[in-house]
Amino acid sequence: MTHFLGKVSRAFLFASLATLMMTASAWAAEGDLAIGVGATTDSPLRLREGPSTSTEILTNLDKGVAVAILDDETDGWYKVNFDGMIGYLSADYVVIDQDNVFEAPGRVSVSSAYVRSGPSTDAEAVATLTQGTTVTVNGFEDGWYDVTCQYGTEGYIRSDLLDLTQSTASSSGSSVVDLAQQYLGVRYVYGGASPSGFDCSGYTMYIYQQFGYALPHSATSQWQSGLGTKVWSVGALQPGDLVFFNDPSLNAGKACSHTGIYVGNGQFIHASSSRSGGVIISDLTSGYYNRYFVGGLHL
Repeated sequence: MTHFLGKVSRAFLFASLATLMMTASAWAAEGDLAIGVGATTDSPLRLREGPSTSTEILTNLDKGVAVAILDDETDGWYKVNFDGMIGYLSADYVVIDQDNVFEAPGRVSVSSAYVRSGPSTDAEAVATLTQGTTVTVNGFEDGWYDVTCQYGTEGYIRSDLLDLTQSTASSSGSSVVDLAQQYLGVRYVYGGASPSGFDCSGYTMYIYQQFGYALPHSATSQWQSGLGTKVWSVGALQPGDLVFFNDPSLNAGKACSHTGIYVGNGQFIHASSSRSGGVIISDLTSGYYNRYFVGGLHL
């Protein structure tokens, strides 16, 4: 996002963007269309629940992070959307993109979203993306993001269907572990990939989806995805690494029968189908999981 930082600081030029209004199609979730895109100029910058330094801090943003501007009518503050969180940033520390050409990661925030050939609901749909799919956002036009999809498809997604996010490269292993542990106790559901119920690969897929990774929904496919760097010993694992296991009695001829996320200190968190299952933390330095350990994947 360094592209933003050399630009003209926020100015009243942005006011003209505030008049942009578009009508949502029936299939889309309700949301506020962006009227522009800005970037943070200080770190850490507090995203607050309301336009006041006395309101709750939702999160802290790094310098150079892209945010969707939803409203600029409150003096000294911008109402923004970042990574699905709607709050307020001090206008003193946000620079507004003036030419609407930039690069930032984005993630689909609704169950499905069309990528269209132009910035209009009348334009041809060239692709349909599911929730959690990541794209590269290249610009902004009339409430729409100009995007490039994972396999090169280019088009436009309406801004209320896509969240600007922080680069996956900045997501630390500890952040992955912290998020993974928030779902301790969620029940095991075969084929499940949401907080209402997970199977093993659905759980790892969901957690890493929140950091911009599109993992396939099977342990073997994740191990063979070609993503990241493979780790072959328990001692070389780092918190946040995916871990894989292969019990020949369960694998049906596949490379892996189970997966989870390493949390450190010889333990991993996973969605277990055992009698005391659901999302639990288990030891992999001895016993069943040590015996069938295949390796880890550092993303």
